Amino acid sequence: MFPILSTPDLARSLGFYRDLAGGEVFYRFPPEGEPAYVSVRIGSTRLGIGQQDQPGTLVNDRVTLWFYTGDCDAAVQRLRDGGTPVLEEPADQPWGERMATVTDPDGNRVIIASRAPGA
Repeated sequence: MFPILSTPDLARSLGFYRDLAGGEVFYRFPPEGEPAYVSVRIGSTRLGIGQQDQPGTLVNDRVTLWFYTGDCDAAVQRLRDGGTPVLEEPADQPWGERMATVTDPDGNRVIIASRAPGA
């Protein structure tokens, strides 16, 4: 599990977490051009930072938690059966993972994902 911050200004956030806090960008998407998402390693921890697309659509849209599971679809169904709101159904992503978005009881976004085969 790792946290993902949403920001309206990705360059500003990178200036803080990479340049001032000493983080190292080890993943960016898309790989060319302006990134919409980056992963930063600070010490032994990871932090995701994503461009905020639709601010204000959830109770808390500034922090998202990302969970990897062996089977995204099964995990989302278990959450749905327990009454968890599903915002985005499981779908294959252009970077090779399968993911869905749900909310926790406080309205925080939680992404449930399965790693790409061989990742």
